[in-house]
Amino acid sequence: MTSIVPTAAQPVPAARAFKTGGPRAARLGRMRFDTKSGIVVRADLAAWQKLNVTAFLASGVAGGGPQVMGEPYADGSDNRYLAMFRQPVLVYAAGTAGLRGAHARAVTRGLDVAVYTEELFKTDHDEDNRAAVRAVPAGELRLVGIAVHGPRNAVDKVLKGLALHP
Repeated sequence: MTSIVPTAAQPVPAARAFKTGGPRAARLGRMRFDTKSGIVVRADLAAWQKLNVTAFLASGVAGGGPQVMGEPYADGSDNRYLAMFRQPVLVYAAGTAGLRGAHARAVTRGLDVAVYTEELFKTDHDEDNRAAVRAVPAGELRLVGIAVHGPRNAVDKVLKGLALHP
């Protein structure tokens, strides 16, 4: 039986980039989705902050509605597992200007958006998080990450020019 936990003798294989479309994808039998989710994290954050921000923003997308979630999982022993996103979520890195631009484009287009600001690193629970965001006008948010979900073409336009996270 192969272990799913990597060891020194068994390194983690490199993940393949997932492409969501194009005629070639259709010919190869890949799924092409009508919607897309993207997360943008500020490139200068510490690794733990990037992971934390990404996790919180992903939960925002998941909470956006049942259309983003797949079905629950089960293994061959009938152990049950939580449902996950029904499609890939692409993660991007950007500087402050890139984050602000993507945020403004997403809000202008009326897409579903989740935000994570610098202030949220100092709060202890959801009520404080929401109050910290509510206290700041949109143009003054100190963004460290955003998540966007919506029609694929609209999300592509919002995230255009941003690099995938390395």
